[in-house]
Amino acid sequence: MSTLTEKSAIVSGAGRGIGREIALKLARAGASVVVNDLDAEPAKETVAAIEALGGRAVAVPGSVTAPGFADAFVGAAVDSFGALDIIVNNAGYTWDGVIQKVTDEQWDAILDVHLTAPFRILRAAQPVISGAVKQARSAGAAVPCRKVVNVSSIAGLGGNAGQVNYAAAKAGILGVTKTLAREWGRYNVTVNAVAFGLIKTRLTEAPAGGDSTIDVSGREIRVGVNPDLLAEMERSIPLGRGGTPEDAANAVYLLCIPESDYVSGQTLVCGGGFTL
Repeated sequence: MSTLTEKSAIVSGAGRGIGREIALKLARAGASVVVNDLDAEPAKETVAAIEALGGRAVAVPGSVTAPGFADAFVGAAVDSFGALDIIVNNAGYTWDGVIQKVTDEQWDAILDVHLTAPFRILRAAQPVISGAVKQARSAGAAVPCRKVVNVSSIAGLGGNAGQVNYAAAKAGILGVTKTLAREWGRYNVTVNAVAFGLIKTRLTEAPAGGDSTIDVSGREIRVGVNPDLLAEMERSIPLGRGGTPEDAANAVYLLCIPESDYVSGQTLVCGGGFTL
């Protein structure tokens, strides 16, 4: 399978879980990939896995919310692979609470990673994409179809109790998606979103008998869903199970391949048939 040969992709949050599977999926299809993760080691491991497949990849570790990150991330694709064809805004985490207990820090942190960071990455990509389009047109060449896939959630479509910050951010990225589909159509760029339902990763599966936490820039954030609640959630899914990171990556891949070149401004729900 080589549907993305000679394409260059950037994938944020690609050291683990869904992002890693997206990066691997794109690489298997022939794309060269710029891999980001908050932590350097997971990013390097994903790069090594891609290289083991015979693909090309480079790592750009660091927080997507850091000043200057967006320019470095986009620049890595141009410097390493000569082009930028696919952007996948995937990085993120949850920091939950009912509204009366959510602090300003919680609110700002979740909106920063899920909404402000993708905005900055896309803003940094605009001159690269428009410049490449102008160059192609001046040379009388065809303008290839480029792709943006923003990761949202069913929480952004219908809300979710205890996730006012996350739901707001994931609803916001849908607004960004629809706006850029209108703005970037003239560049032959499709801009779509994938809204995930229950995908089983380290952010949803707590260890038996205890809590799970992740470290995000020095903050210990509790993650994981109570196993009984997780089982109840799975029973509400028509397909009878939570999704895997591979399922999630497959949905993103559909919006990156040539067969979706006339699909833009849309939200694809990857939730096993679950509806709100």
